[in-house]
Amino acid sequence: MLWQFPEKDVDAAAVKAIATEFSLHPVAAELLVRRGHTTPELAQAFLGGSLGDLPDPSLLMGMDAAIERVARALRGGERIVAYGDYDVDGVTSTALLVRFVRALGGTIEAYIPNRLTEGYGLNRAAVELLAAQGTRLLVTLDCGVTQVAEVDRAVQLGMDVVVVDHHQVSPELPRAVAILNPQQPGCAFPQRHLCAAGVTFFLLVGLRRSLRAQGFFENRPEPRLREELDLVALATIADVVPLTNVNRLLVREGLKELARGARPGLRALRLVADLPSSGELTSGQVAFRLAPRLNAAGRIDDAGRALKLLLAESDAEAGPLAQALDRSNRERQAVEARILAQALAALPEPLTDAIVLASPEWHAGVVGIVASRLVERTGRPSLVLAIEGDEAKGSGRSIPGFNLHQALVAQSALLTRFGGHAAAAGLALRTENLDSLRHGLCAEVRARLGPEALGPRCRIDARIASQAVDSRLASDLERLRPFGSGNPEPVFALFGIHGEGRALASRFKQGESHLKLRVALARGAVEGIGFGLGAELPVLAGPFDAAFHLELDEWQGQQRLQMRLKAVRVAEAAAAAA
Repeated sequence: MLWQFPEKDVDAAAVKAIATEFSLHPVAAELLVRRGHTTPELAQAFLGGSLGDLPDPSLLMGMDAAIERVARALRGGERIVAYGDYDVDGVTSTALLVRFVRALGGTIEAYIPNRLTEGYGLNRAAVELLAAQGTRLLVTLDCGVTQVAEVDRAVQLGMDVVVVDHHQVSPELPRAVAILNPQQPGCAFPQRHLCAAGVTFFLLVGLRRSLRAQGFFENRPEPRLREELDLVALATIADVVPLTNVNRLLVREGLKELARGARPGLRALRLVADLPSSGELTSGQVAFRLAPRLNAAGRIDDAGRALKLLLAESDAEAGPLAQALDRSNRERQAVEARILAQALAALPEPLTDAIVLASPEWHAGVVGIVASRLVERTGRPSLVLAIEGDEAKGSGRSIPGFNLHQALVAQSALLTRFGGHAAAAGLALRTENLDSLRHGLCAEVRARLGPEALGPRCRIDARIASQAVDSRLASDLERLRPFGSGNPEPVFALFGIHGEGRALASRFKQGESHLKLRVALARGAVEGIGFGLGAELPVLAGPFDAAFHLELDEWQGQQRLQMRLKAVRVAEAAAAAA
């Protein structure tokens, strides 16, 4: 694994100014400067902000038309259907709209397609079914922006369509009453990369404001949209959109709502995920403990159960649903482990510039997660597909600097359908085109990236001295949260350090082996833990280098400093001497 360090020296004067202005540890101030917050004003914009600083919803292209059409449906008692995707973003978006419309006395139903039998997005059969049931307004959530034919069919059958999406747009847009998608050319919204739940939230803010101006709330309470931010935060984290600007503010405030534990469904989900039913959660806990359980329903069975959980109004209703999702998640983990082992065994030797693997034995609902694991292992864009007859369908994940959606556009003649964004995409094609897709994708990687960009990497934010590792730094890093895409949890590097006492490698669930040790540092020994790094135990016999996250871990009511190891290697000096 290549350890990748910052290429440029940091502006020491800018670091000092920010450290002084905000009483920050110099290392935390250095991180702000390296991430583009180079003046006290920019740092304040990043660290501060409130919901009052959110952009005006009307900046989203199509917002006025969307508000007018939904408001007309509310006033007229028309049947609305929220048609959402089956992942966390689609399900939370659907829950947001359903809760809002029902709170206002409107008539709305939800439709979540089955991943395995219907596939992604709008499908003709569902459109025809919903029209026959008397639907007048169809709102697509986290899908629809590329589905011109399906929207046309809905219009032919007498339905109006509002598209709420965030995926890359095609040159031809659907004939919808309104399209809300910040990716549209000419859209003035300042955050281009929102998730669908974020777009939905701004629709509700704009709709509430319009209804207020019309006197709609004279005899009824207004919905409190702040209370819905837990769903927005959940989707924003799960969909891995950049946690910068608007998204950072939505997630920061949404995590506060999640901490209150007011939503029965999320309380129950926290309990089955071995988390307390209320209290603060990190974005990592949301990403790795809550989101997978919500996603598991759509991957293995029926995403409608995840929606029912989010709409549950009591603990008695939510508990069994959360337990069912937890069982689906365990099943998903077992399937994933099997497919990953088979995919690793099928990797070409030597590795190609991009990975394209397919098998009739693989589950279409899990291949996207396996693609992510292959990217982590190989440092290459990876597509993993399930073969069903003469068709292969699956998902891809990319690496920094390689826009997967653009690459698939270049290979679109080989595909029957595809969609997504720079980092992730879904696709389908005839199996006879798999080899051509593999060669074409490899050519795209060679044309867009040099060979030095490929391979697994450990990206380091800063080299620090042993004496800089203390509780004050860990505490000040908390001020930079939430961490995630666009604002990753910082990784530090220490060189030539030693373990104190005996390091241990212990087996954990799913066969993983973890490291545990005490690291001797200038200010005293610090606990270190390396999840999945058990095989590296021999490295710790002598001086070693460590790449790690620094955190304050809480155990039995006590906080302690902890190094969460990301990678270890034999110390550079020791390796050179050998």
